[in-house]
Amino acid sequence: MDTRHLQYIVTIAQRQNMTKAAEELYVSQSSLSQYLGKLEKKLGVPLFERTKNKLLLTPAGERYVEAARKILDIEKETYADIRSLNNRSHITLGLTSQLCLRMLTAVIPAFKKEFPEATVEITEANVNALTRQLLEENLDCAVMAVHNTSAFAKEQVDILGTEEILLAVPKTHPYCKKNPGEVVAWKEIQQELEGDNFLICKKGSTLREVTDHLFSALHFDPSTMCETNSIITTRAMVAMGIGITFIGKSCKQDENKIHYYRMDPPLTRKFALIRRKNWVMHTPEKRLCEEIRNYFKRKSVKALMK
Repeated sequence: MDTRHLQYIVTIAQRQNMTKAAEELYVSQSSLSQYLGKLEKKLGVPLFERTKNKLLLTPAGERYVEAARKILDIEKETYADIRSLNNRSHITLGLTSQLCLRMLTAVIPAFKKEFPEATVEITEANVNALTRQLLEENLDCAVMAVHNTSAFAKEQVDILGTEEILLAVPKTHPYCKKNPGEVVAWKEIQQELEGDNFLICKKGSTLREVTDHLFSALHFDPSTMCETNSIITTRAMVAMGIGITFIGKSCKQDENKIHYYRMDPPLTRKFALIRRKNWVMHTPEKRLCEEIRNYFKRKSVKALMK
C-alpha cells in the first residue's frame, strides 16, 4: 500500500506552508507543489486557499484530508496488527529531560531481551514539539517533564511522578555566604540576585514555562538573560561562575561547585507518560508502557534525584 501522496496533503494541511511541509517530508518544494497542482486538476477543485502567509484548506480540502487521515490510520493499524503477530512492533517514543533518558537506559535492555524483534524509535525534543507530534499522531507515546497535560484526554495520560525545581548558584557567589542554607524565598531571588546573569531554557521547555511563571509572579524582568537548549551546558556555565539557573532536581550535579536551593514556595514539574489518541497497543507496546510505569514506581522521584 503506497500512501505517501496522502501523507503529502495531510502534512501540507498541518504545516499550512509548502516549504515547511517539503522539509518535513524530505522532498523538494517544487515536486510537492507539482503534485498538489496535478491532484487539484484531477479533482477539478482546489484543496487549499492560497493566502499571503498560509495554505488553508477549502471545504473540499477538509473532506480530502479527513479521508486521507482515515486511510493512513487504517494502514498504520494494519501494519501494527501484522507486526504484532510475531512481536515485531515498531514503537515511536518521545523523550524530554535527562531523567527520561536515564529511565530509557534502564528500561530498554530488559524490553529488548523480552522482545528482540521489536524496535523502539526515539525522538528527543521539547514539550511543545512532542505535544504537537502526539496530537498529530506522529508519535506513539512520550515520557515528558510537563507543567500541565490539558492538551490531552485523561485516559491518554499517566502521571509518573513529581520533582522539585531548584535554584542553582555558583558556590563562589556572595549570596552563598549570605545564605548557606537550603531554601531561598521567591522574593529573595529578586532582592538579592536581581543583577545576576540568569541562564534560562529556551521557550518550549517545561522549565522555561515554570520560570516565566515565577518571574511573572514577582513582576521581575531579569536585565541579563542567556537562553540555552542544553541543561548540561547550563549547569556547566553555573559551575564556572558564569550565571545562575533553575534546574530540575534530577539534573543536580557538581555540588562541589554549585549550591542548590529549594524554593519557598516550592516549584515543581510533573513527569508523565502520554499516549497518542488512537494507538493500538499489542503485547510489546503494553509491556513497554508497563516497564516505564514500573521504573517510576520502583524508584521514587526523591531517590532518582540522588
